[in-house]
Amino acid sequence: MQNQEETPSSFFLKNLLRGLAWFAVIITAYILVQSELEVYEEQINKVGGNLPLLLSIFTVSEIVFGILPPEIFMLIWQTKGVVSEYVTNLTILIVISYGAGVAGYFLGRYFSRARAFKGIYDKYLRPLEGSLKKYGGLLVVVGAVTPVPYSATCMLAGSVNFPLKTFLLLCITRVIRFAVYGWMVWTFPSWF
Repeated sequence: MQNQEETPSSFFLKNLLRGLAWFAVIITAYILVQSELEVYEEQINKVGGNLPLLLSIFTVSEIVFGILPPEIFMLIWQTKGVVSEYVTNLTILIVISYGAGVAGYFLGRYFSRARAFKGIYDKYLRPLEGSLKKYGGLLVVVGAVTPVPYSATCMLAGSVNFPLKTFLLLCITRVIRFAVYGWMVWTFPSWF
């Protein structure tokens, strides 16, 4: 059997399905343990009410390779049950994530030129250059809407001097992801 090369559309679809599967696992786990979490409701509300702490953790996560899935933050605020507060917090997450992507783009430009960071660049970003050349801006979109590390794709785009205007437009898909996932986090638990 001949090994076929992956097309950009199959690459996107495969990663989108992985992202949706990961999201389904998070939501399902949350729904299954939701009744158990009621015991910890006071602690969850205390953590969810500490907006500066949560936003700081999220910001660091978004800049450092997206360690924590944004859906965790959405779930924390969903438990409070106040839609206006949830939408406000979700909007703040969107702005932080988009801004972290732009910061990542410029960090990538810097890392690719700075001798002090050559080892980091060579180890983490250079292996992905082939993917960016192969898939182009689609790799940025995949990073924005799937669990593929968004900040790493942003740094990679900056490191190869991907056109900034195109990059900024492609990153709008991150906003779409947050809006769709935010709606799903808000509505799905109430269906069960």
